[in-house]
Amino acid sequence: MLGNRETATRKGPPMILDWDDAYSNGAYIEGGALYPEKWATLAKAFRVEMRATGRAELDLRYGPAERETLDLFHPAGKAAGLAIFAHGGYWMAFDKSSWSHLAAGALERGWAFCIPSYTLAPEARISEISRQFARAIQFAAEHVGGPVRLAGHSAGGHLVTRMVCEDSALPGNVRGRIGHVVSISGLHDLRPLLRTGMNATLRMDEAEAAAESPALKRPMTQCSVTCWVGSAERPEFIRQNDLLANVWTGLGASMRSVHAEGRHHFDVIEDLADPASKLTEAYVG
Repeated sequence: MLGNRETATRKGPPMILDWDDAYSNGAYIEGGALYPEKWATLAKAFRVEMRATGRAELDLRYGPAERETLDLFHPAGKAAGLAIFAHGGYWMAFDKSSWSHLAAGALERGWAFCIPSYTLAPEARISEISRQFARAIQFAAEHVGGPVRLAGHSAGGHLVTRMVCEDSALPGNVRGRIGHVVSISGLHDLRPLLRTGMNATLRMDEAEAAAESPALKRPMTQCSVTCWVGSAERPEFIRQNDLLANVWTGLGASMRSVHAEGRHHFDVIEDLADPASKLTEAYVG
């Protein structure tokens, strides 16, 4: 009887039995399949506008691999600093060309905006993608002076928080310029992904999943991070968001966790295009 009573009164999130479902987003978002085309259309129009005003440097090569290129957008006046964005797609999809329009908020606030592509899985493992992203940051930081801010969405949230772990691949002179990081719907503990079908493409083993998980590492001493997630996202993304905020707070980092009311995994990033939004304020305010 005691066992039954304990089961009946247990509180907390339900046990996850289907890990593929836990990390599935589009199936739970109305019109989810339409978002990639919407993003690509908005991004293309934005690049056309920025090229017409001479404020876009496109396809700059930061490394030898085919996809090691980045786009750099400049504000109307002297840049206050450099804002870098890491795109999502579970390290398996998309490139820089779908997200250009998200630069608008930072640009209006006077920041240069950089968005890199990187080699996707299975051609690259997550550990190599992390090193590529570090090379992209170093390259962009050599071209734009001032403070550096990082933001990333989903898998990109992993990449930007990975950059401010104690064992970051970034050189010391670049680390010291990073003033703040915003992880949007970020993945901070990669070990659950070992239980998903996508790991056939990611090719992680237990050792790599642990080695690349920011939540299992110590943050840089000056680390300041906002973990931002939509309140309408899948429970596993909310858990991943709050996990890093909790763990790194206990390790001395300056952390903040925000649940954006009503936002889901696909529209949670839209406010980056608005210079007056709270998300842009957290990023480059």
